[in-house]
Formats: sequence, C-alpha cells, structure tokens
Amino acid sequence: MIAVGSATLARDTRHHRVLENGFSFHRSEWMQTGSDPQLSPTVFLVEQPPHSVLPAHFHTQNQFQVFKQGSGSLGSRAVGPGSVHYAGAFTGYGPLMAGPQGLSYFTIRAVYETGANFLPVARDKLRRGPKRHAHGPTHEPRALEQLRALKAPVRAELIEADAGGPEAFALQLPPFSELWVPAARGSGQFQLVLAGELNTPERRLQQWESRFLSMGEHGGTCSAGPQGLHLLVLQVPAMAAEYLPVR
Repeated sequence: MIAVGSATLARDTRHHRVLENGFSFHRSEWMQTGSDPQLSPTVFLVEQPPHSVLPAHFHTQNQFQVFKQGSGSLGSRAVGPGSVHYAGAFTGYGPLMAGPQGLSYFTIRAVYETGANFLPVARDKLRRGPKRHAHGPTHEPRALEQLRALKAPVRAELIEADAGGPEAFALQLPPFSELWVPAARGSGQFQLVLAGELNTPERRLQQWESRFLSMGEHGGTCSAGPQGLHLLVLQVPAMAAEYLPVR
C-alpha cells in the first residue's frame, strides 16, 4: 500500500474542536485512508492556542509527532519546529504545553485511531506490555538556499533504530538528485517533506505533504525537485505482541 497526504485536503478539512475536558484546538487532515484496524495510515495536524495545555494521555496505537510551528514543551522537554517524538501504544506522555505563539504538530499513525485516553482518569484502560518513548533533537526545515547549495546528500539520525524499535532520520538532497531510502519495515514508513519538493510516481509532494509505504515497499524512483529536498523519514515499529487482538 502507498498513500499520499495533501495540503489541499488539509485546507478543506481544518476545523475547530473542543474535547470533553475543555481542551480547544484546530485540527486538519493531511492523510486519510479510512479506519481499517490493520492498516489505515493517518496524518493530521493539531494547532494548540497560546498557553493552552493538553493533559497527559495515551493512545492504543504507535505514533510519531512532528512539531511544525510555535514553541512549547512535552513533559519536561522543550519542543519547537522540527522536533520529533515517538510514543508507543499504551505509553502515557505529556502534558503538551503551548508557548506564547501557540504550538502545532503532526500526529502520524499507521492505523487510524480517534480520541485520547487521559490520565489518571483512564488508567484502568492501560494494558500490560512494553512502554516506549523516544525524542529526537530539534531539526528545523532547511532554507531553500541551503538545499540548492548542497553538493552531496546529507543524512541526520534523529531517533536511531534498534531491534524492533522506531527510527527517524532526515535527508537533505541537492536539486534533482535521486532519493534512496531503505524499504519500509514494521508497520510502515512515512516520508514527510520538511522543505523543497519530492517527485514520486504518484505526484509531486511539497512542504509538509507526506507519503506512506507499507512494509516491504520501496516506493519506486523518486527525486528531489528543482530547489532540492529536505525529507523526514519515519519507520513505525510493528505493534507489540502484548497489544495484538486475541484470536
């Protein structure tokens, strides 16, 4: 399975939401593929107002978060443009606190999920199994002038892979150069354009648009656009056996 995200979809779906606990935010869908419980890659953007707080919570799916704009903190860590965070299924994290300019971030999952389980109220819904967090260093989108000046590809490790765990790395490519990334593994691979353009067999992807490849997919021949490319690659690990449905 290959899916692509779209800025047009995001513009058409941006809406305001208020949760039962009073948390108010805007949400836009950047990738929608349905709600299949096995594979339904999803990317959406959350926009938190200045000084707002999203309380600590957990989800039932593995997920990445990539911070787009603004400033704030996730737990005890400062976050800003380019910060990457991973939280495994049934792993509590937060609170997420927005700074004076607000805070926006992409939530990225290989399987659709709606809602959040807030702690400590939902503690009884936690399940026994591995709990995993991972934080990458801030890695801001590069200016197009920097990408155009590149003479060779540059790779930055953000969350280093280990056995069965998440992985995040960024690639900077000179204009028109060919993209090579390892095949998708685990629950699949997301490619998020931080700057420049990515030419794919499906279509041209621009800043903040994304692409998903299911396990084993290579995705065909892809290349950087005329301004170069700054690409974030996220490998989503497979769901831990403890959290799989009993058959």
